[in-house]
Amino acid sequence: MTRARVCALALAGALAVGGCGSSDSGSGSGGGPELKASGAYVPRPVMDDMAGGFLVVENEGGTADRLTRVTSDLSDTVELHETVDRQMRQVTSFPIPADGELALSRGGKHLMFLDLARRPAEGDKVSVELHFEKSDPIKLSVPVKATNYTPPK
Repeated sequence: MTRARVCALALAGALAVGGCGSSDSGSGSGGGPELKASGAYVPRPVMDDMAGGFLVVENEGGTADRLTRVTSDLSDTVELHETVDRQMRQVTSFPIPADGELALSRGGKHLMFLDLARRPAEGDKVSVELHFEKSDPIKLSVPVKATNYTPPK
């Protein structure tokens, strides 16, 4: 009987370990996007009707996402732009790779605020909401920096 109990306990233990292993193996999908924004700023505009916006969106998740739209109290029209061969052009979205980042910076991908509701001064804050294909929106209070501001690396 003791031998039967030992065998039964060993079998039960093996089944329990096997059950844990099989349920864990299904969770290796990497999960959805996990987005956070940092380093956002708007340089004080030199013109009354348009401004640029810059920031970084980090994705610590295992699934890619896309920035598809931006809304703001500064303008009813915020476009996604990229600069290629010194030519600025509007795009419909920006990819945010899994375990990667989307960097919006001068001379590259950036936000364009058109037909400004007001011309913000250095030190003001601008409300910005980032909208994504898969993730919930991210709301930001973005500082207005000097026209020639360059963020530290």
